[in-house]
Amino acid sequence: MDTGLVSRIIKARQYAQERGRVEFKQFEVEFKGDHDTYLVSYGQEHWHCTCEEAARMGVCSHIMALERILGDAVMPVQNVQPVPVLAN
Repeated sequence: MDTGLVSRIIKARQYAQERGRVEFKQFEVEFKGDHDTYLVSYGQEHWHCTCEEAARMGVCSHIMALERILGDAVMPVQNVQPVPVLAN
């Protein structure tokens, strides 16, 4: 095997173990929930999801799942205050 390739593979393994080297700045994903498919985005250290729960509460299970998957590579949702729901 090419020694240059071997050293790149070793370096890649090292980087993969050092997760603090990676920080997502922005992205958009399609999240297939139990009831529907939602668009979840992250940018400027803020999350957004197209589901009703995120619109009401500022956070949802889709965002929380992605936070767990991505770990320290993203800023977690902090100090979320529920938005009051007005009765009709």
